Amino acid sequence: MDVGFIGLGLMGRPMALNLIKAGHTVHVWSRRRASMQPLLEAGAGDCTSAAELARRAPVTISMVADAPDVEQVTLGADGVADGASAGHIHIDMSTIAPAAAQSLAERLAARGVTALDAPVSGGEIGAINATLTIMAGGDVVAFERVRPLFEAMGRSATHIGAAGAGQVAKACNQIITGVGVAAVAEALNFAHKSGVDAAKVREALLGGFAYSRILENHGQRMLDRNFKPGFKAWMHQKDLRIVMDEAHRLGLALPSSAATAQMFNAMVGSGLGEDDSIAMLKLLERMSGSADE
Repeated sequence: MDVGFIGLGLMGRPMALNLIKAGHTVHVWSRRRASMQPLLEAGAGDCTSAAELARRAPVTISMVADAPDVEQVTLGADGVADGASAGHIHIDMSTIAPAAAQSLAERLAARGVTALDAPVSGGEIGAINATLTIMAGGDVVAFERVRPLFEAMGRSATHIGAAGAGQVAKACNQIITGVGVAAVAEALNFAHKSGVDAAKVREALLGGFAYSRILENHGQRMLDRNFKPGFKAWMHQKDLRIVMDEAHRLGLALPSSAATAQMFNAMVGSGLGEDDSIAMLKLLERMSGSADE
């Protein structure tokens, strides 16, 4: 397939590279020229705007920071809508609010563009290894048409429902992963402060009902003190802000999410925002007087 890709950061760059590896023809554009270079060297087409991407390819993908960025590259000047022809499909794989995804889909439809919201889970490692979990909302016919692209980037792609449904699924994912990271960090810090070998505690817990992928993977990284960002703390802060905004809008009580959101706020406020989200362990250590940087 011919596809245009916007947003070549920590996640977008390996995702676009995997599309090239799978044999798709990829065109790229980024506000930062340097971000495009690895893709151009891999054979991607060079574009000067999102509109040019849309003129070259019938499908475009965005992987950017937040809803205002998605709006700018799709509906702003020289955005996707300015270059799209009839039948164009735009896939936004960023994490934004469900209501924002619905609004963008409606406004793009008015410009003749079919929108899919298809956020991902799996972090940088999943993006590199093409093992992302993809959750999509929007027109199911469009979803099936672009399935080969999803298969090149991820292990699974699920159509959840109408526009915005993919973002609802991603919000649920961020609740579980955020609260899970907080729980594992608390448990390992508790073990350490109790004078017990946290590695042996983790080993024991992996054999029981406390097992989780977060305990297995992130727990080991916490023990190794490997806080290199695969998913930065400020990103999880942003995602849980979306969760809490939606909770306020819907009148929902999300007490565990609210407490975890405050922990991510504290991480960013104390200078840990650029670390991986699992650096919550460092925050808890500081709070309990046992910091070990």
